[in-house]
Amino acid sequence: MIETLRREAIINQAIKNGLLPSARVSAALANERFSAASFVVNNPATDEALAYVEQQSASDTEAAINSAKAAQCDWAKRSSRERAGLLRSWAQALLDQQEQLAQLLNLEQGKPMHEAIGEIAYGASYIEWFAEEAFRTYGTTIPSPTDGQPLLVVKKPVGVVSAITPWNFPNAMLARKAAAALAAGCVMVAKPAAETPLSALALQQLAVKAGIPAEVFQVVVGTESTCIGRVLTQHPAVAKFTFTGSTAVGRTLAAQCSSTVKRLSLELGGNAPFIVFADADLEQALEGLLLAKFRNGGQTCVCANRILVADEVYDEFAQRLQQRLATLQLGPMIHAKAAGKIASLVREAQQQGARLMEQEDYFADGAWLKPAVLTGVTESMAIFNCEIFGPVAPLVRFNDENEAIELANATEYGLASYVYSQNHGRLWRVAEGLEFGMVGMNDAAISNAAAPFGGIKQSGYGREGSSYGLDDYMYIKYLRVGGL
Repeated sequence: MIETLRREAIINQAIKNGLLPSARVSAALANERFSAASFVVNNPATDEALAYVEQQSASDTEAAINSAKAAQCDWAKRSSRERAGLLRSWAQALLDQQEQLAQLLNLEQGKPMHEAIGEIAYGASYIEWFAEEAFRTYGTTIPSPTDGQPLLVVKKPVGVVSAITPWNFPNAMLARKAAAALAAGCVMVAKPAAETPLSALALQQLAVKAGIPAEVFQVVVGTESTCIGRVLTQHPAVAKFTFTGSTAVGRTLAAQCSSTVKRLSLELGGNAPFIVFADADLEQALEGLLLAKFRNGGQTCVCANRILVADEVYDEFAQRLQQRLATLQLGPMIHAKAAGKIASLVREAQQQGARLMEQEDYFADGAWLKPAVLTGVTESMAIFNCEIFGPVAPLVRFNDENEAIELANATEYGLASYVYSQNHGRLWRVAEGLEFGMVGMNDAAISNAAAPFGGIKQSGYGREGSSYGLDDYMYIKYLRVGGL
């Protein structure tokens, strides 16, 4: 009961401080006003009701898009300096409220506090980055084939942007999309995952406090994902749609966008290989794997999904990894269903010959799972071929460089990959051979605002972060001038 009251106090304090909108959110113990038209947000650690949030519909989404469309012209006309200043104020507002934002994130998503605090800083870094990139929407001039007729190329905002963001990084995934869109001169209507709406609502509240007009960045929340998604993908006023989530859902949303030929950015599923050669610094590789595999309990799209280890060091690496797991502090999975699915994958692999180190069985306790090392995994097993999204490290043996590359590329996904070796020639050869949009070479911390984040194959297209991320929200206009 004490923990329940503490959670209640955190939600109420966020409402009192204006971090959450009182008209849209209520703490779970004071839900009388919200019971008729609201949905519940649960704490994944306990599965208890955390808050009640206003249930919005397809018609609410249409209204948000229409008001965003009305605001588009004014926002696009503002100078890059003005937009940049507002974005900087927004980033600073996140950092000023970092602790309380992290508490909300921890409660609704389950991420440990030290990771939650890091995510808020990570989200703010994208807003800061795109505040500076707002000044760099450079055009070009092209030498004309005829005299007196200059050819000019300029970049313009695409217009209204709609977005759907996931639950695993409810602050940062939305921040990096919205920051790029707003810096480019676009307005945005976003729908966060129903599991984690509080972080998104707080992000929008802070944007308004920073001086960004409420119509420029709007958040629609609700459990009617299919109906709301159709509006976001098919409304004729929306020029671009951006989505982070599973490949299966991404295919459906992309098909819906085709009726109005919308511009698309899709950051979809991953099946990241983590390759450890015999000449790798094993301590460095272990440190990298703990980050790449177990951050957020393994619930990230760039998580190491298949750990490919050279036969010469396979047994040593497995033992040392298992020893390191004893020091890990993980949060829960997003819900019990997700945890149960991961446990089933492990049991299926065991039935097919894989071995769970130092554990006889693997099971979920509600949404909680223990970190685990699974040895003897082969490419015929489901756990090799699907995105695990949990704290299980499947180890696969390989004999030589070519086999490692072949195993790594044996997937329909192409988001992130990692390779560890002290041989720099090998590092570059393998990196060149890997069919992935991002490669970490003796480094697992590949995500930052200056880098182009995104994949190939069925991991999607488009880039987030970097100058390329700004380009995704702009179109090229060619001007030919005559009569000079």
